[in-house]
Amino acid sequence: MTDTSDTQSRTETSTGTSAGATGISRRRLIGTAGATGVALGAVGAGAGYAVASSNSPEQQAALTSLGADEVMFHGKHQPGITTAMQARGHLVAFDLAAGAGRREAAALLRRWSATAERLMAGEPMSSDDTDVARDAGPSSLTITFGFGHSFFSRTGLEKQRPAALDPLPDFYSDHLDKARSNGDLWVQIGANDPLVAFHALRAIQKEAGGTAKLRWQMNGFNRSPGATAHPMTVRNLMGQVDGTGNPKPADKDFNERIFVPSSGSGSGSGSGSVQSPAWMANGSYVVVRRIRMLLDDWEKLSTAAQEHVIGRKKSNGAPLTGGKETTEPDLEKTDANGDLVIPLNAHARITRPDQNGGSALLRRPFSYHDGFDEDGTPDAGLLFVCWQADPLRGFVPVQRKLDRGDALSKFIRHEASGLFAVPGGADKGGYVGQALLEG
Repeated sequence: MTDTSDTQSRTETSTGTSAGATGISRRRLIGTAGATGVALGAVGAGAGYAVASSNSPEQQAALTSLGADEVMFHGKHQPGITTAMQARGHLVAFDLAAGAGRREAAALLRRWSATAERLMAGEPMSSDDTDVARDAGPSSLTITFGFGHSFFSRTGLEKQRPAALDPLPDFYSDHLDKARSNGDLWVQIGANDPLVAFHALRAIQKEAGGTAKLRWQMNGFNRSPGATAHPMTVRNLMGQVDGTGNPKPADKDFNERIFVPSSGSGSGSGSGSVQSPAWMANGSYVVVRRIRMLLDDWEKLSTAAQEHVIGRKKSNGAPLTGGKETTEPDLEKTDANGDLVIPLNAHARITRPDQNGGSALLRRPFSYHDGFDEDGTPDAGLLFVCWQADPLRGFVPVQRKLDRGDALSKFIRHEASGLFAVPGGADKGGYVGQALLEG
């Protein structure tokens, strides 16, 4: 986990239209909205509940707020990178089936892209739709596709494999399950409605057919938009405000830190940047880590002790040196005893870009909870997802420094890992990865 933020503006999300506007998908207002309104009204009347009619302002507002938000599939970059945090997420990896190669992979990405375009617009699959999301709008659905290191040897495209996709080094805090790491293909699904997210997950899995087989799947969540009185940085399962210093699209160097340049030259800025092939133009590299939080141990600490581990106040995310959440920490400030107010091993100190040669990560994580162990220990934590133009200049140096002395390390365990090349967005009429697979 790094001290970066998810409060960036919804640069890829358009505002939902009113109920009377044109272009409303049949999922938003047609279908069961009226029928279930009648049925629920009959039950509600007998039980003493007031149920709004399907034509009432209350019902229309509910159907045209969160559910109406739509993210465009086609564009310079793939969706799901700078899109605002979503309430529900699925991370899935596939391996190509035996005998499947470049041609089959191209056909699969073509199918997946067509399905993603329809579902993100709030429309059903072109055929054999499950109707799981029949009554919903797009709900900010995003579907993002990436390629793993092994994909290129499976498809005979080794010469097109980016050097930035070389396997990550081993880290001291790693306890990795290989069965839940890496993969030929990676898909990220996010939405603000769990049914919409599941519908997309099921569609992607069905469209894989005999071309690719599921390798692993992870399910996550965040706070629902609108759950707080005003926009706030999310909290993680440790109760900490998590993500204050995320790079923002308004930053002058945002694109060069997060996206591969369109020239296909060095990814990232500065000397030592890794060369990326032309097909990665406007793409990004994503590191995915399943980080288990040792919550029983963490929750034994006092609030003050937790704050010293992080370097920030638990109540509002402000640095221990004072101010508000967005105030720059004073890393040199000492207390009456001459001790640093923010300890040398505090997580917030170690992860600051100016403490890591300017390394910047765009974090877009989800929390997860996969039940409890036999002794009651929660299997819960963070599905860490971070984006950068060059992982060797982004994630790797930061994680190495965390390995060497982060106070948080004793309360977390990295249990799965993956690195994927995520190409730029698809052109209208095209599909993700087309420049690679048909180049």
